[in-house]
Parts: sequence; structure tokens; C-alpha cells
Amino acid sequence: MVDAVAELGSSGALLDEGLAELAYVLGELADLPAGSVVADLSIARGLDYYTGTVYEGKLTDAPTFGSICSGGRYDNLAGEFIRRDLPGVGMSIGLSRLFAKFVAEGRFTDGAKSPTQVLVVLPSADRRPAALATAAALRARGLRVETYHEAAKIGNQIRYASRKLIPYVWFPPFEDGKPHEVKDLGSGEQTAADPATWQPAG
Repeated sequence: MVDAVAELGSSGALLDEGLAELAYVLGELADLPAGSVVADLSIARGLDYYTGTVYEGKLTDAPTFGSICSGGRYDNLAGEFIRRDLPGVGMSIGLSRLFAKFVAEGRFTDGAKSPTQVLVVLPSADRRPAALATAAALRARGLRVETYHEAAKIGNQIRYASRKLIPYVWFPPFEDGKPHEVKDLGSGEQTAADPATWQPAG
């Protein structure tokens, strides 16, 4: 649920302006499902850069949980940094608050630390094109592949994969004419492999 409210001032003119803006916002959102947007005049944001309607969002299936996102209208905030008028509307979402709720409810289960299936090592800077081509070939077959970002020591690259729980490390040819090899970090087995046909176990 999204709550909307206009900041109200002490003068009648400012009050009228705020109510008119609130009415406009609600009118523009009238095509949304009934009850999903309501005006709540008890909401007031504590930050003085808001210049109009402010918002709070709640979970429809847990209305007592409180706000999980908030924001509002600001006409002058961006101008303080870019030296020109740039009014806007912004919101932020409390991801840590949502995450804590979902974990407490058991909605998340433990999974792989990384979705990557294969880390392609980078043997040397001059072998980068070959490593990237290998990674592209594996991705084209639907595998989730990461290429190491620099030509570091091979042991460091393998440790990186191990820490992220990436199950396979791919070694493109370190020199022309040599075969591709893949290492299963679970079993420790390292074998020759073809990027065009290789499939992870299971």
C-alpha cells in the first residue's frame, strides 16, 4: 500500500496548495486497485528538502509491519548540486528490513554463495581474448560463467572460486595448441574439456 500526503503549512494558501496537489496525485492514481493508494494526513517526513507530497509504502499482506519504503517530492534538492532547477520525486526501499522479515518467516533458503557455475581463469594479459571467447562460448550454451578480472597467480584465482563456492574452474589454453581443462573443486579432479560440449555434473 502506498500512502500519500501533502506537507501542510500554517497558512491557508499553503494548505490549499498541498490539498490540491494531493487531490491531483490521487486522481492520477485512480486506475489502481481500490484501497492500494490512500491519503494519510498523519504522515510527515522529517527531512526539510521535501516540498510537496510525501509517500510511504507498506506490504499489503502485513499492514502492521510498518513502512518498507518512503520518499516524496523535492523541487530544490538536485539544484543544490548541479546549479539548475531539476525538480523530481524519489523513493528508497528498506531492503534490510524486508530481508530480515523474509528470513524470519522462512521464505529464503540457503543456496550457493554465488550463482556462477564456472570461473574461467585468465592465464596472462595476452590470453585475455581467448579467455573471454571461452567464457562467451560457455554462456552461449546456457552456463553461468564468470571470467577472472586480472591475470593474477592461478592459485589466487582458484582460491577466489573456492571462497565463492564456484564449483568449476576452467583453464583455457595457456599457449596455442594446448587443450582446455576444467577442474572440479569438489572432487579435485582436473580433465581436458571442450567448451562446445562440456556439461557440469548433475
